[in-house]
Amino acid sequence: MKPVTVDILRAHLMAASLTAMGAEALILLVLLVLPVSEETFSSTPFRLLALALIVSGVIVIRRLAHAAFEQAVQRRYVTTHLALSRPVSVTTRCPRRGLVILHLRLTGRPFVLASH
Repeated sequence: MKPVTVDILRAHLMAASLTAMGAEALILLVLLVLPVSEETFSSTPFRLLALALIVSGVIVIRRLAHAAFEQAVQRRYVTTHLALSRPVSVTTRCPRRGLVILHLRLTGRPFVLASH
């Protein structure tokens, strides 16, 4: 497998695991408030709901990261090139640098951190 593909998959798995952690925290809160039986969590509808929640969470994270990237381009924290093979330059002053880098990793685009 190419290193770019591995990086894309790793970024998607990170987004999925963050979503799963959030869902688990939400379930723990529900367990504290509502009387729910253990059988509920081993049922097929619950598993399908959990899968749908994780997939939708990854989609939301992708959209947030894309919006942060677009905003960084507009505010000139990011310099893109027409040639996709050239790395995208991200300044260290970018306020949403983490989301911008996540977007670049999700899309497989190379990037460099610039200090200017």
